[in-house]
Amino acid sequence: MEESWRGKVEAERLASLRELETRLNYQFQEIEWLDRALTHKSFIHQTTTSRKISNEVLEFLGDAVLNLVVSHLLLQKFPEAHEGTLSMMRSHLVKRSSLALLSRELHVETHLLLGKSELLDRGIEKTSILANVYEALIGAIYMDSGLDQVIQIVRGHLETYLLSEAASTIFDDHKSFLQSHVQKAHGISPNYQVVKESGPDHDKRFQASVLIGGVVKGVGWGKSKKEAEQEAAKNALEEMITKSQGPDDK
Repeated sequence: MEESWRGKVEAERLASLRELETRLNYQFQEIEWLDRALTHKSFIHQTTTSRKISNEVLEFLGDAVLNLVVSHLLLQKFPEAHEGTLSMMRSHLVKRSSLALLSRELHVETHLLLGKSELLDRGIEKTSILANVYEALIGAIYMDSGLDQVIQIVRGHLETYLLSEAASTIFDDHKSFLQSHVQKAHGISPNYQVVKESGPDHDKRFQASVLIGGVVKGVGWGKSKKEAEQEAAKNALEEMITKSQGPDDK
């Protein structure tokens, strides 16, 4: 496919794509997939290009593949973690701002094909466009080589985050995770209350609750107040995951 593709575009574009391949650490068998992943719909609609297909379908595919691959990598790294915690971590890794950051690290914006309106609107800096392009790149690699290759590429891109001390401790520090999540979602901080103590002095048990906006969102028990609060935060996170999934997402 590459020989026929070469004849349809200028050598400068091919050189640009080869440069991005180097940063991706992946060489396409059919480089048309990479070109398509970098073609925004505005470019199709607002130029006289012969290209007829934008990156929207690859973005759709890449979104699904990326969620699967990140889930796979997290389960490999943290095999004992609870489903709800893994889901929260995956959400953090695949959210728009995280994917846009990965695109910026790859300098994808210098290879994007955008229409005139998006260029004037500084589309190469938009988080939404950069996040979508990263998903399209993953979709393109999947179409070119399959799932195993995508796993290797994404592992390389996320290695810094998966191996960081913060990533490994976040599964044990539910309070910090909940704090970050609630502040971003609601602009407030959770509050903790020790509501009950039981047992003799040498074997105390504490019950704590966590409140968000004055509403109890989780309750936990522990041999110390800190342990009880961590358990309450963990239960609150798991409850949030269940509600965000909804009955049709199970």
